[in-house]
Amino acid sequence: MSKVWFVTGASRGLGRQFVEAALSRGDQVAAAAHGDAVLPLAVDVTDPAAVSAGVQRAAEHFGRLDVVVNNAAYGLLGAVEEVTEQQLRDQFETNLLGPLRVVLAALPHLRAQGGGHIIQISSIGGLAVFPLGGGYVASKWALEGLSETLAQEVAGFGVKVTLVEPSTYATEGYSDGAAGGVHAEPMPQYDGLRAGFAEFTETVEFGDPAAAGQAILELADAEDPPLRVFFGIQGHQIVPQVYADRLATWAEWQGLAERAHRLTPDAARG
Repeated sequence: MSKVWFVTGASRGLGRQFVEAALSRGDQVAAAAHGDAVLPLAVDVTDPAAVSAGVQRAAEHFGRLDVVVNNAAYGLLGAVEEVTEQQLRDQFETNLLGPLRVVLAALPHLRAQGGGHIIQISSIGGLAVFPLGGGYVASKWALEGLSETLAQEVAGFGVKVTLVEPSTYATEGYSDGAAGGVHAEPMPQYDGLRAGFAEFTETVEFGDPAAAGQAILELADAEDPPLRVFFGIQGHQIVPQVYADRLATWAEWQGLAERAHRLTPDAARG
């Protein structure tokens, strides 16, 4: 049986590839796209009313929702000291509250039909940090925590949740990675970091967006999909060492952690 998809951020980048892959095998899609099998929607994820109306229209038009893909997002580049409070608010408005609005609108339909699959497009930046990306990675870390909690809460309804953590892909303007999007006003104190980051991006092996499109079909068809999955090769190159370093640091400072739990008699007297 063909699936019904609801995809945000579908006009370009990975979102467009997800839509085209789904359509290529006869699935139906509610997205900002075109074609007979598509319900075209102009949904601004920062507008709660528009999100609710878009999800409701899709559910009524197709009769069900099988796969909900929260892909709409953008990158905010700048050192923490450079990023304004409003830029950070705007980043969370799109990258965190946008997916939340879609989930809240879709869940009543998924519960009523007894299941569905919510796919949250996160990032390697949801697991590991990089300089000049504090606002972006903060939004993705928040999305990761929200989504993992959501997965535990909705499992009893037959609803599955997966966090996709893509590598860098050769999409329009590189905006699905870290080089596009919004740039904070630069401070000269961080020019060296910017130069180093520019050199690093020149060494990055970009993934093929069309391959990500095919991969999401396999993920959507999985009987027991994972909570988290990398798309691309960089996650396996970067994240294991990040986790190993964290475990090593926690082990090194375990004594302090235990002393912070309860005062010993000698410490209490001191």
